[in-house]
Amino acid sequence: MSAIGGLQTVEHSGMLKLYSALFYAGCSFLITVVNKTVLTSFRFPSYLFLGIGQMIVTLVVLYAAKIRKKVQFQDFDRSILFKIFPLPLLYVGNHITGLASTKKLSLPMFTVLRKFTILMTMTLEVYLLKKSFPRRLVFSVVAIVFGAMVAASSDLAFELEGYTFILLNDAFTAASGVYTKKKLGTEGLGKHGVLFYNALFIIIPTLLASAFTGDLHKAVTFKDWGDDTFVFCFLLSCSMGFVLMYSIVLCSYYNSALTTTVVGAIKNVAVAYIGIFVGGDYLFSWTNFLGLSICMSGGLVYSYFTFNQKTPVNYEGAQELKIRITEDSTQKEAII
Repeated sequence: MSAIGGLQTVEHSGMLKLYSALFYAGCSFLITVVNKTVLTSFRFPSYLFLGIGQMIVTLVVLYAAKIRKKVQFQDFDRSILFKIFPLPLLYVGNHITGLASTKKLSLPMFTVLRKFTILMTMTLEVYLLKKSFPRRLVFSVVAIVFGAMVAASSDLAFELEGYTFILLNDAFTAASGVYTKKKLGTEGLGKHGVLFYNALFIIIPTLLASAFTGDLHKAVTFKDWGDDTFVFCFLLSCSMGFVLMYSIVLCSYYNSALTTTVVGAIKNVAVAYIGIFVGGDYLFSWTNFLGLSICMSGGLVYSYFTFNQKTPVNYEGAQELKIRITEDSTQKEAII
């Protein structure tokens, strides 16, 4: 294998890449707003139960589609677990920490701190996929992270638990994105198999954890189950959970894990600035707003260079910052 892994052997059309990216951005924006409504506006007490609902929708929709021969993926056997591992663990970690952080943080700060996912994804692609990145992309990532740190430093509603959840969510999201890209090429799985078996392997452990912690009881006895508006938002969140996961896999299939993460940053531009004026949980300060603007500007620059790259980048140029992992160093790390 080459020391610099970088380019996909199969090149998809630019329109497929763009449409899959826009689809993911739209889904990500909508589910953030819907989850925030369910968990904060209605004060629904269980993000675990909400995640379970999203998994159930995923299983039902994909199994029904498989039965009707609308989609195809491998039937279950003992090899499935080895093919898909460690995606289920990363998926449940991403799911739980994402919903928990949505509940604990204000909408703008949630989207700001999610920017660290870009840096984490880039780092994982360097170490796991042996990729290297041009200087302008590295600098734009630095700008994104710097802006996030500036914005977070003046968060007048600092919540340690919320910050912990969001940083864990960043790590799980980055690892899940990189491994999803790797697993999409696994024989027998494909896009739909990855989604289906992820949900299948984690729904029972998540349900048991919810029951053991008392989370399930809180969800079942929630007072607003008779409210049609709440039920509609809850069901919409469950449905959007499936659509979001499908859009992530689709975007990763046609693009790279890093590009998928960049699309998330584009989406955050809209979410963060709308959250300043809508929602009522944003405490304004100029330092926070400046950091937010730096962060978003870096995301836009990063996205511009990524989506306007017409041809494979020549990483041998003198003007590029090379980040590479050689086969020798990989072997040494494996021994350690």
